[in-house]
Amino acid sequence: MKVGSALLVDQSTGQVNRPWLGTLVDDLLWLRARKQEVVLVSSGAIALGRRELRLAPGPLALEQSQAAAAVGQIALAHIYKELFATAGVTVAQVLLTLEDSEQRRRYLNARATLSQLIELGALPVINENDTVATTEIRYGDNDRLAARVAQMVSADCLLLLSDVSGLYTADPNLDPAARLIPEIREITPGIAAMGGGSASAVGSGGMATKIAAAKIATAAGCAMAITAGAPLHPVRRLEEGADCSWFLPAQNPENARKQWIAGSLRPSGAVAIDVGAAQALRSGKSLLPAGVVSVRGRFGRGDTVSVLDAGGAEIARGMIAYSDEEAARIAGKRSAEIEAIVGFRGRAEMIHRDNLVVLRGDLATT
Repeated sequence: MKVGSALLVDQSTGQVNRPWLGTLVDDLLWLRARKQEVVLVSSGAIALGRRELRLAPGPLALEQSQAAAAVGQIALAHIYKELFATAGVTVAQVLLTLEDSEQRRRYLNARATLSQLIELGALPVINENDTVATTEIRYGDNDRLAARVAQMVSADCLLLLSDVSGLYTADPNLDPAARLIPEIREITPGIAAMGGGSASAVGSGGMATKIAAAKIATAAGCAMAITAGAPLHPVRRLEEGADCSWFLPAQNPENARKQWIAGSLRPSGAVAIDVGAAQALRSGKSLLPAGVVSVRGRFGRGDTVSVLDAGGAEIARGMIAYSDEEAARIAGKRSAEIEAIVGFRGRAEMIHRDNLVVLRGDLATT
């Protein structure tokens, strides 16, 4: 779920809209009580920080935004910690830049951290790392950041809380005949052209960024909804039938991720495995070092490699947790020996099953 600055921060005072935020937290706790895993992407750090630093209204220079983010992020994290602590929920702050989702090694590290936090019962609260992000490595808005995070954690649903009820055929503030589009199954050029700018004085997003986010999310097999976030209990309102626009994917997150690994990433090298390891992969297991016979090519951690059977045929493809040099040293060894061999406590799997796709003819399977 993504919350924008315009919802979180009162535009007239520059302070957090606590009454509204309290109802959103209640909604998230309600989802968790139903055993649904929740990740929150929250704007607001710069808006809160600029008030603390008494920066003048209007656009900020990059260094001013970074300074405001450094101050505001502390306040933002404290507010979420305070609100969730009453229910005994631990909150984790995660700051990301664009590079964290585009460089495979950093992507895998971020994915592993988020997965571990969720497994441990914490609620990750994510924001762009504005204190270090330059123009070249910025998302620029948290709509696209939220879509990248949804892709990263293989989310089933992404909810963007907005200042409008969804995607309209025209700007409803200017055209009384504008119609809400409740369901979008394909983002055509016509749909993309319906995007506009941000109407908020404190936000950086607009409908165009939300459509861009929808492209990322649906390509990852994640459904995405845009709905009005300003009313109290915005999530419950959505379940009760509030107006919204749903962008629907053609496949589920797991299949989309497997197809991405199988078809979109060119292998940098290969590992050959024994018969037992091949059988384990076909039964849905991870690739352990003990089953690796040899290593070929040059690759780094997070690169994609081919997995070859005893006859040299490619039977799987995945993102490896070790470099070619490290993989060669631990090939055939037990996972408990990895730390002593490479000098650090690495992952037990050479390729985790979440980052592995088994190939059967032209089809990729889980």
